[in-house]
Amino acid sequence: MIITIDGPAAAGKGTLAATLAKRYHLAYFDTGMVYRAVGLQMVLENSDLNDENKAETIAKNLTFVKMMELSHHKDFRSDVGSRAASIVSAYPKVRAALLKMQQDFALNPTFADGSAAQGVVYDGRDTGTVVCPKADLKLFVTASSEVRAKRRFDEFVQKGIVTTYDKVLSDMLARDKRDSERATAPLKPAENAVILDTSLLNADEVAEKVFSLIEK
Repeated sequence: MIITIDGPAAAGKGTLAATLAKRYHLAYFDTGMVYRAVGLQMVLENSDLNDENKAETIAKNLTFVKMMELSHHKDFRSDVGSRAASIVSAYPKVRAALLKMQQDFALNPTFADGSAAQGVVYDGRDTGTVVCPKADLKLFVTASSEVRAKRRFDEFVQKGIVTTYDKVLSDMLARDKRDSERATAPLKPAENAVILDTSLLNADEVAEKVFSLIEK
């Protein structure tokens, strides 16, 4: 089984994807990690985020091991990392370099220990439209900008990341604009995606709705 979950930042995609992966014994591929890894590497090298060719070079040389190493950096999921990921993910050359790796995973999904999985749940922004357009179930998870910004701000506070709600909201609105207006694979629901607004739902309520869809 292949499930894709797309949507804007802090809508609840990751929590839902992890829940589905555990319940149905599926591998979990957070496709945003590949772009975060490229973006963060650009930041760490003090490279210009507007340099598409440099970003492409980093993308072509990115390995799973390197991606996991970068994922432990304090800025991997901070607003710094989020902004960098959003910028580099808009570059066609970067997306092309990373797309094949994401698509190939569906052919042979595995868990972190290398054992075979019964399928994969993708978490991203174009997994239902570009990465796996023939997925068994496509979901588009969203929520209001204010709710998403509050969720992300609370995450940062818990992690000890110093920022403000207004800054998080401003960055999120800018990122939403970039993601929805980019020329290549803009953020939008797949034609046959089920749209879930989580603004007024908790994680368990969202999961129950999706369990019903899958089991039908």
